[in-house]
Amino acid sequence: MVITARALNRSTLARQLLLDRAPVDVEEALRRVVALQAQQPGSPYVALWNRVAGFDAGRFDGAVEGFRAVRSTLMRLTLHVVHVEDYRAFREGMEPTLRGSRLGDHRFRAAGFTPADADALLPELLAYAARARTGAEMLSRLQEGRGGPVESVVWRMIRQYAPLWHAPTGPPWSYGTAQSFVTANALPEHRDPDAVAAGLAVLVRRYLEGFGPASVADVAQFSMTQRGRVREALAALGDRVERLEGPDGVVLYDVPGAVLPDEDVPAPPRLMAMWDSILLAYADRGRVIPPEYRKSVIRVNGDVLPTLLVDGYVAGVWRPVDGGIEVSAFRPLPAAVWEELAEEAGALGAFLAGRDPLVYRRYDHWWAKGLPPVETKVFPTR
Repeated sequence: MVITARALNRSTLARQLLLDRAPVDVEEALRRVVALQAQQPGSPYVALWNRVAGFDAGRFDGAVEGFRAVRSTLMRLTLHVVHVEDYRAFREGMEPTLRGSRLGDHRFRAAGFTPADADALLPELLAYAARARTGAEMLSRLQEGRGGPVESVVWRMIRQYAPLWHAPTGPPWSYGTAQSFVTANALPEHRDPDAVAAGLAVLVRRYLEGFGPASVADVAQFSMTQRGRVREALAALGDRVERLEGPDGVVLYDVPGAVLPDEDVPAPPRLMAMWDSILLAYADRGRVIPPEYRKSVIRVNGDVLPTLLVDGYVAGVWRPVDGGIEVSAFRPLPAAVWEELAEEAGALGAFLAGRDPLVYRRYDHWWAKGLPPVETKVFPTR
């Protein structure tokens, strides 16, 4: 079976609940989309607002407070929210990447620490975090265990490596600026190679369920995992994955029976969250981002701006402004599309008004530094 580039776009949109908002609860939505990138605390909420029919932010608050949706450093060494049932396997699969990048970081070693030091300190640190602790408390405990001062970079590397969840710290988006941490309720097996390999196989299968069909390079990009490990995981999955042919003969993998929409199925406009996963989940980002817009959307420091999708592809950016939502298109759009965008913007503005109307205001400097919009409109909040 040969799949076109446009059909791959529609597959992503369907599996990420972006062709139609799904009438599912937030936990089921989280399972379906696999992971929501979450270094900006409001973004998982905006991401789910785009995907869930009648999205109730309070229900997501409840999932976070009950640790059914958990936030931790995982794929691509960044914060993600995942369903608690996925966490352990994902963390086991990510073990070599997290260990090598965090405990092997030159700053960690320059501060006088080795991976063995971290292994010796972690059991006591994790026991201490059996209930939620602030970052200051965790650093103090780390210093007690070390028997002297510890540079803040050491705590940063350890907290990103350790199986710690971010504990909710209050409104408007569950996680505030004051971070708090708690030990994961089911500690991953990090020293058992079989458990690590099995965890990666789960992660690869779940990725394909939410983002497939995809290439080895795509899976490696999503997880920041070596391609050789990805190939081993695919081999271990056996007949639980199938091979397909993509554009230019690229070998793609997928889970049997997964949805593959027709390439001509309509895709409604959407106003996507910052760092939305569909923009970062592939080595070939042309699946969703036209190449000529990539540098405008993914900035040099790694910030990924809130985008608008038109016909399934990035066509501009948006931001909250006083009194409404500003939408900037990178190319001329038909009047009918602007009408749909106005409807989306009004609804999004109303949703944000109850939480944080200017959720992305701190990133306005990117607009000041220049973007290539052809047309900009401000739609008032409902």
